Amino acid sequence: MTELEAKRQHVVVYVLVPLLVMCLAGGAGYLKYRGGSIVEAQSAATSSIQAATDGTIALLSYSPDTAQATLTAARDRLTGSFRDSYMSLTNDVVIPGAKEKKISATATVPAAASVSASENHAVVLVYVDQSVIVGDGAPSATASAVQVTLDKVGSQWLISGFDPK
Repeated sequence: MTELEAKRQHVVVYVLVPLLVMCLAGGAGYLKYRGGSIVEAQSAATSSIQAATDGTIALLSYSPDTAQATLTAARDRLTGSFRDSYMSLTNDVVIPGAKEKKISATATVPAAASVSASENHAVVLVYVDQSVIVGDGAPSATASAVQVTLDKVGSQWLISGFDPK
């Protein structure tokens, strides 16, 4: 082996091989990190869709006899300024109207989809079918879409925005 071949072998063994190993380890670490964040985003999307669906039904369903208890309990699914405005609306308008005019409302969610989701914030588009009965009248049905914004507080997704579309 010539001196030049020995130097080349020395460079390959002591420089290029460790450099290649470091690059492969860095690439594997990056892929592991990206894979973990994708799984976290998918998990956040799934759990936020369920929270938005359940929350929407709770916010929009009530009967004259149980409106106070039902709509007051729904506030536990809310956070921030939306919670305050919802409580004000339900206490000042919805609950008295439900009792006085014997209004019943039943909401269902036939479909919901994640618009965006991260570890602590999500936006879900919820399609809502709602049937309302006033007194002894015939039910009236409406279909709508609502963009529900959620924030994760502790381990629970809470609604922080509710924007009809």
